[in-house]
Amino acid sequence: MTPAKNLLTYSYYPGCSLHASAKEYDESTRGLFKALGIGLKEVPDWLCCGATPAHNVDELLSLSLCAKNLSLADGVEGDLAVACAACFSRLKVTQHHLADSDAKRKQVEYAIDGKVSFDKPVKHLLEILAKDFGLDKLAATVQKPLSGLKVACYYGCLLTRPPEVPQLDCVEAPTIMERVVGAAGADTVAWSHRLECCGANFTLSRPGVVLKLSGEILASAKAAGADCLMVACPLCHGNLDIRQKEIEEATGNRFGMPVFYMTQLLALAVGVAPGKLGFDSMIVNPLPLLREKNLL
Repeated sequence: MTPAKNLLTYSYYPGCSLHASAKEYDESTRGLFKALGIGLKEVPDWLCCGATPAHNVDELLSLSLCAKNLSLADGVEGDLAVACAACFSRLKVTQHHLADSDAKRKQVEYAIDGKVSFDKPVKHLLEILAKDFGLDKLAATVQKPLSGLKVACYYGCLLTRPPEVPQLDCVEAPTIMERVVGAAGADTVAWSHRLECCGANFTLSRPGVVLKLSGEILASAKAAGADCLMVACPLCHGNLDIRQKEIEEATGNRFGMPVFYMTQLLALAVGVAPGKLGFDSMIVNPLPLLREKNLL
């Protein structure tokens, strides 16, 4: 396919997971945005955002890591595009806390030896697609509609919470994921666990908690008639995909439910070659489902 001419350009913070365990999220994001004519310029020398561990252990460290990334992004053209829900949350929380507290801001500026930037908007990919690019334009670019694919959109904990910070969509009843994948022709299911926690980083310290919580999410999606889950968080993806077989063994339930990153499905719909979307990295093989739906 011929890439569209860039109409929008963003600075891009991939974060650690997208350069490691979630490479397919990064690859499909770049492929999707290239196909849509949206430019991405990776922030040079970016650092880990600290994720959950840093802000649990040392607030100053957590705020300083994100403030440094915001400072680095300030030198790159465009609003800051973020794919990972955890990175998005930490960057937005940092902006919120430091704008609200002169004392914390001064501490952080001393720690990073520079000024904290608040001017550059931090935007999740969903916001860019739904609001900046637009759902009508997204629908118009679809070459392979996701017709007949029943998708359970999983938000998890961080995309809309805490309510005063992300401002991505309605906190308790968001629809932005459904609207975005719906523009690509997918059918979305109504289900009970789309905002529930998957267990997050308890996957290492208390795996039993993750098996229980993620098992309930998978059971809810299956009961609603979903063919697959769609996520925007590498940690959620790991718990629901990598641990799915373990969950099946622990519960006696058979799910066999592929867990896609949102950009994998959208990129497939706009004509990006399946071989460039990292489907071979998924533990639950998505290819039989995609063939069944005539999407390959």
